[in-house]
Amino acid sequence: MLTSTHPAAGDIRGDNSWAAHFRGSVILGVPFVAAQIAQLAINTTDVVMVGKLGATELASIILATQMFFTIFVFGSGFSNAVVPMVAQAVGRGDVVSTRRSVRMGMWAVLIYGVLTAPILWLAEPILLFAGQQPEVAAKAAGYLHVAQWAVFPSLVFMVLRAFLSGLERAGIILYITLITLVLNAGFCYLLIYGHFGFPALGVVGAAWAALAVAILGLVLAIVYIQRHAELRGFELFVRFWNPDWHALKEVVLLGLPIALTILAEVSLFTVASLLMGTIGTVELAAHGIALQFASIAFMIPLGLAQAATVRVGLAYGRGDMEGVRKAGISALALGIICAALGSTLFAVIPYALAALYLDTTRTDAALVLAYAGPLIVIAGAFQLVDGLQAIAAGMLRGLKDTTVPMVLALISYWPIGFFSAWIFAFPLGFGGQGVWYGFSLGLLAAAVLLNARFFRIVRKLS
Repeated sequence: MLTSTHPAAGDIRGDNSWAAHFRGSVILGVPFVAAQIAQLAINTTDVVMVGKLGATELASIILATQMFFTIFVFGSGFSNAVVPMVAQAVGRGDVVSTRRSVRMGMWAVLIYGVLTAPILWLAEPILLFAGQQPEVAAKAAGYLHVAQWAVFPSLVFMVLRAFLSGLERAGIILYITLITLVLNAGFCYLLIYGHFGFPALGVVGAAWAALAVAILGLVLAIVYIQRHAELRGFELFVRFWNPDWHALKEVVLLGLPIALTILAEVSLFTVASLLMGTIGTVELAAHGIALQFASIAFMIPLGLAQAATVRVGLAYGRGDMEGVRKAGISALALGIICAALGSTLFAVIPYALAALYLDTTRTDAALVLAYAGPLIVIAGAFQLVDGLQAIAAGMLRGLKDTTVPMVLALISYWPIGFFSAWIFAFPLGFGGQGVWYGFSLGLLAAAVLLNARFFRIVRKLS
């Protein structure tokens, strides 16, 4: 939904130079990027530590974390909706709207957590119905019966993170994420393996660690907000149970398209793995390696997209359309520069990168390495279009424009991306590389359509 604004009384546009916009994007974007990488490291730590227990435990935590992540990432769409709502309200100097947006954002994710809890609680029959091994399904369900309670503090933290982001206080988000990264590793070490007198809980130990750090992250965010007079003045938790149906409706209307867009992209990569699996085991292993590097590289444009949402929203809230345009262009330019550097690295040493994930003494390593190298080169080009479409989506969210971008993204991901991947891979005979060609084409379409929409809206409103 797109709403128009007018310059607020006493509007202060600030420094609108290109240097100021690039500097602002870097200052806000770097903590976001680092926080995304740290969050990825938390998930990797869980899988690596549990993987040492055996293949059954590794398979169970992969299934469990994928189910949890799917529920979580959909719910995060509602917290992401709070970012432009807060940024535009702050740009207008509207404290009341800021408070109502954050408070109803917390309402929305708590209601969502209650509605989705049965899915995670019934994980075992769901996984058995999907054809998983009984022992694996049982262990995965044991993890989720504990970890499902982490949905609530995790999503409320995401809403408070949106509040802090809208106020351009990204640094504290990074610090909290780093603290939880370290403590998660420590809790996993104690509870998975049973060191220093703690019980050896195995997979369930990782779930208790995840729940503990989720609660801790939320507590740290609340303490930070309550200890700073400027933030405490928003009174986020005062009369928390008083509803604001208009603000709640806006959170849902903005957040649902964001959630569906995120889910569509996540599911696209799940289907990519299934397609690669039909080609062969070596191809699937190589695909997993290339996808890991693409995921790491994606943290940079994802952080820049979050910064773009905030900076575009702030400028739009104060009626500064020139600031909106420059905030968007500076984020895109930084994304292109970072993608170019990453693409060069991927193109120069693809086999050395792939070898980091392989035991080169194994007899099958050479086959995986040979197949992974070209995929990593393609991933280098892939990250450019993936980054541009992610940043464009972030810019549009800053304008509270989410419904039409959702439609454009869905068309790009599935009718264009998926079918192109299938055609390149099978009828045209490119195999695994064809899957990556097709998805790159889909993301290119998304990048073109979303960026075109952003600049068309900016021209119209200017």
